[in-house]
Amino acid sequence: MYLIVNIIGVLVYLGIAFLFSKKKKAINWKSTAIVLVLNLVIAWVLTSFSWGREAVQAAADGFNWLVQVAYQGIVFALPNWVTPNFGGTAKSMNFVTSSLLPILLVVPMFDILTYIGVLPWIIKWIGRGLSKITGQPKFESFFSVEMMFLGNTEALAVSRLQIQTMRAERNLTLAMMSMSCITASIIGAYTQMVPGNYVLTAIPLNILNAIIITNILNPVTIEPEEDIIAKVGGSSAAEQSDVEEDGSKEPFFSFLGDSILGAGRLILIIAANVIAFVALAALIDQLLGLINPWLSLEHILGIIMFPFAWLMGLDVSHAFQFAQYMGTKLVTNEFVVMGKIAPTIHDVAKYGAHYQAILTVFLTSFANFSTTGMIIGAFKGLADKKSNELISKNVGYMLLSGILVSLMSAGIVGLFVW
Repeated sequence: MYLIVNIIGVLVYLGIAFLFSKKKKAINWKSTAIVLVLNLVIAWVLTSFSWGREAVQAAADGFNWLVQVAYQGIVFALPNWVTPNFGGTAKSMNFVTSSLLPILLVVPMFDILTYIGVLPWIIKWIGRGLSKITGQPKFESFFSVEMMFLGNTEALAVSRLQIQTMRAERNLTLAMMSMSCITASIIGAYTQMVPGNYVLTAIPLNILNAIIITNILNPVTIEPEEDIIAKVGGSSAAEQSDVEEDGSKEPFFSFLGDSILGAGRLILIIAANVIAFVALAALIDQLLGLINPWLSLEHILGIIMFPFAWLMGLDVSHAFQFAQYMGTKLVTNEFVVMGKIAPTIHDVAKYGAHYQAILTVFLTSFANFSTTGMIIGAFKGLADKKSNELISKNVGYMLLSGILVSLMSAGIVGLFVW
């Protein structure tokens, strides 16, 4: 019965996207169906076959290994922050040490891969292959892959040339897709808190579901002459981030220094957001408690999100708990919820494999209220006035897109994990 409910849930999420579609008659159903089938196949392979599970687990183990290597640098500077099994003297590691400080290694590593051209090459060819298979526009396919490696604001920044040449409607599609991204440099932090195999499974599913949902919510007909990727000097937009104004490549150590400083800023931003959001949520709970001791932000959000959680194929008690986590993630961020569930989410006996899988996948994205502000801010410096006005008017669609993509990814994984 729960499997049937889960199937109905996926159809309901698609139905909601269709209900709010801007141009129902312009939806490319053939392409949407191809992407949906590809989505189901990938989820099936990565969760139901031993070699598929071993592949994503190996990738997750790779990120965990990278984090453990990062601890060596932390031990050198802050030995009392790291536990003895990694060479330190701490009794336990806090959130900043275990999840955030390793970003100081991971971000420069991915930036080096970008500098030497490896990462742009991977993004370019996966994007082209995705466009060929699905029939989606070249740049939208390219961007869906790009944002999952680089993050939303970073992917938008390196796509500046393309954004400046595209119609406002296509830029709105990019804004909506950006709600569902993560960045590869933070995967290591995720895998320290929640099951890494499901984090890695969520990444390709989010890419495909971002294409599906935006294709339904904001279908845009693109003529062949529009379906190009802007280039400067023979290099795609994704390859311009390390090129200076005179066209020369930035010196490596200057580039690396900027990357490390950027990683430090990222850690401060995440830490500040987590502290502020947790504190604000606690303040709201205290104020609500003055009205009624039962009232809390999580309870209110749980009631609002409960129908969508129940459609994941959960019993009532687990659905209400899941809905609370969903709501908390949307009004704060994924790190806040991951920090709460980290001590227990790995216990399959307590929650069950289905709950563990769908919760982890749902959390693996930047879809929340604050992300809308980041995306609007990024477009302010990149796009023309018409695009900015259209994006600003469609904040609700951006948020709806992010929520539906997370629901679709979690629902599809849920079909195969019980």
